[in-house]
Amino acid sequence: MDRGPDSKGVIRYLREGIAGGAPWEVLKGNHDRLFEKFLTTPEWRDPHLRSDLSYLHPAIGGAETLMSYGLFRPTSFHIKTAQAQARDAVPPEDIAFLCDRPLQFRHGAVLHVHAGIRPGVPLDQQLEQDLVWIRDPFLMDTRDHGPLVLHGHTALPKPVHYRNRVNIDSSAAYGGPLTAIVIEDRQVFVLTDEGRRPLLPV
Repeated sequence: MDRGPDSKGVIRYLREGIAGGAPWEVLKGNHDRLFEKFLTTPEWRDPHLRSDLSYLHPAIGGAETLMSYGLFRPTSFHIKTAQAQARDAVPPEDIAFLCDRPLQFRHGAVLHVHAGIRPGVPLDQQLEQDLVWIRDPFLMDTRDHGPLVLHGHTALPKPVHYRNRVNIDSSAAYGGPLTAIVIEDRQVFVLTDEGRRPLLPV
């Protein structure tokens, strides 16, 4: 969600793909939650955002998402007006899709999350706020979390394998490439035009 030119198309592609039987797991991230709450809970404020930021602030990218639904330059609107127009413009199916996204997905030896986990907290007791927003202390923690944690959220020039976690956010939101990987047990491979390339721990 956000910053790109066609968030509406992304949601439709994923929603219709899953409805058609595609075996995809689509996780909720911080921007997905921001858009969902903007539509469903007008008074809600993300505790992670500074008090001077709203979903329409240029740093967030919500205006681009609303424009993909046909709204014109919503940054110039009062936020209440933008919320009302967005609720009229966004199909209920898209809102339901956002609301239903899981926060984590465990597959074998790998835990998939958007941002990371709170170190030392059991996986079934992780807070939503951490799963979609955390950086430190997760990024600084070198202990084994049990499963290999696969995450994004913190942009890097390229994917990095840190032994206990793998960050695949290669700055696609800022013009970098999108990274696709394959994991077999705990071995990680980046998919390239020339085939798979091992992503070795640093």
